[in-house]
Amino acid sequence: MKLAIFGIGLIGGSVAKDLRSSDFAGEILGVGRSQKNCDLALQLGLVDKIVSKEEAVKNADLIILTVPVNYLVEELIYILDHIQLHQVVTDMGSTKGIIIDAIKDHPNRKQYVSSHPMAGTENSGPSAAISNLFRDKVCIICDKEKSNEDAVSLVEKMYGMLGMRIKYMDAHQHDMHAAYISHISHISSFVLAATVLEKEKDEEAILEMAGGGFESTVRLAKSSPEMWAPIFQQNKNYLLEVMDTYIEKMYHFRNLINKNKNEELKNFMMEANEIRKILK
Repeated sequence: MKLAIFGIGLIGGSVAKDLRSSDFAGEILGVGRSQKNCDLALQLGLVDKIVSKEEAVKNADLIILTVPVNYLVEELIYILDHIQLHQVVTDMGSTKGIIIDAIKDHPNRKQYVSSHPMAGTENSGPSAAISNLFRDKVCIICDKEKSNEDAVSLVEKMYGMLGMRIKYMDAHQHDMHAAYISHISHISSFVLAATVLEKEKDEEAILEMAGGGFESTVRLAKSSPEMWAPIFQQNKNYLLEVMDTYIEKMYHFRNLINKNKNEELKNFMMEANEIRKILK
């Protein structure tokens, strides 16, 4: 099998690492926008060769899109316009609804499988690629019934090789859950980091006083703005609802502290502790 990966940074590079070690594909082709990243991906052995998107679509059996979501629709439509009946394309973007809606009437829609592996780190680029990034994590396949059964089977096999557990979901349902579980966490981290940097000008003091709690909370603020800004924009309808609820809870928390309602404050935190039942 020939595999083509559009975007060979953290996600694409990590996919390439694990699929190469599992012998899933005989050859891995890379397609990238940055010559620097393309050269590095070759140097690191993530891909066998760098090719144009035209060559990738002509030769690959399975095409994986790991580009930023603001490029996804354009790239996906190009691929569906030129794809052959034996070929399959999937994407690994964090937003699904806007992509699926854009290609819902395409004659080759059934050869596309919409997926989102729930895995990543705050780092980016080919050098950030790591083995076993996806192992034991969850992958969401959206609108499975709108894809060809053989296409879905191939994508499921690929994620099985990556060691992922597969769940199925409607695309817009996925976007709502992603807003609550993933996207708001990144926003909170970006905002906290910006708040600390504005109020605390002494970088040495930050380093000296930063404990594990602070580091783990702001870790996501090191994530790529080029990747996350388009995600926030594409999922804004669900995300704005989540942010309004978050701000409401923050004001309530502030009010409890301000008015010395210690018992209510403790009860609020005890209710939040219930997350332990979900996150072991």
